[in-house]
Amino acid sequence: MTLEDQNKLAITFCGMRFNSPLVLLSGCVGFGEEYTRIAGFSNRDVGAICLKGTTEKPRLGNPAHRVYETPDGMLNAIGLQNPGVDKVVDEILPTLDFSETRFIANVSGSTVEEYYNVTRRFDDSMIDAIEINISCPNVKEGGVAFGNDPDMSARVVEACRKATRKPLITKLSPNQTDIAENARRCIEAGTDGFAVINTLMGMAIDIETRRPVIGNNQGGLSGPAIKPIALLKVQQVAQVCRTHKIPIIGQGGVTSASDAIEFLIAGATAVGVGTALFYDPLICPKLNAGIVAYLNRHNLSHVSQLTDTLQLHGQAGAGAPTVVCGA
Repeated sequence: MTLEDQNKLAITFCGMRFNSPLVLLSGCVGFGEEYTRIAGFSNRDVGAICLKGTTEKPRLGNPAHRVYETPDGMLNAIGLQNPGVDKVVDEILPTLDFSETRFIANVSGSTVEEYYNVTRRFDDSMIDAIEINISCPNVKEGGVAFGNDPDMSARVVEACRKATRKPLITKLSPNQTDIAENARRCIEAGTDGFAVINTLMGMAIDIETRRPVIGNNQGGLSGPAIKPIALLKVQQVAQVCRTHKIPIIGQGGVTSASDAIEFLIAGATAVGVGTALFYDPLICPKLNAGIVAYLNRHNLSHVSQLTDTLQLHGQAGAGAPTVVCGA
């Protein structure tokens, strides 16, 4: 890309400069080292890389099978396999080139205390920002996911806020009743940004054995199949974020420049790329080029001019959602 094109794509997210609005999503690029050895890949093509979910102690993860391809998507239930935060901070982070792109830690836990401890450990490191994965089950509350309850979500964000001065990005679950209310509570608790959305829960069944294909019985569904849901959730969260100027990483099924542009229009400042990397590790330069071509075609000078520009059709009342019924 030319310097002019690069300037059109560079954004500011939670006070950080990104080379591009593209963010490589947690769980899809390991701890950043998996893509550095692919010929033709450059960290300069992306704004940030979210590292694999990290817990306080090492975890072996779930039994096989952990990944399964579905029509227009992928189920995964890795189970947060990771070496623990101490090894990530002491051994992995020093190997990353922070001069080329931003690196965002992904914090996971089964108690509020674990979230606090892992966040505090990352606070004393070279990591640029911290993403909070609140879709983890709370073992003290019978396994209810933190992200599906606004009260628990806010408690996790509040604890992590006390543990760090680095930018906090809360990864919101779509598996809840009111994602906008959850976002509002997280803003009050101190989040600096959002990642919208995490995976949807799903299942695949082997009809010969009559057992779930995934060893964990269920897994997170990602890929193009979830994009319409993700777009709606971004638009709903953006309405809450607008007043507070909270930025969003929109994610869920991005496989083309058009997909990325849809998320920007819906209210995202940056766009996450995940499942698409599994079949096209070099997709990011193509997405960047497509976004620039769109900007040029519409006489726009910067990608930020697309964010939150969705023009909704007439609604049932001021601020009221239109009721949609099945045919």
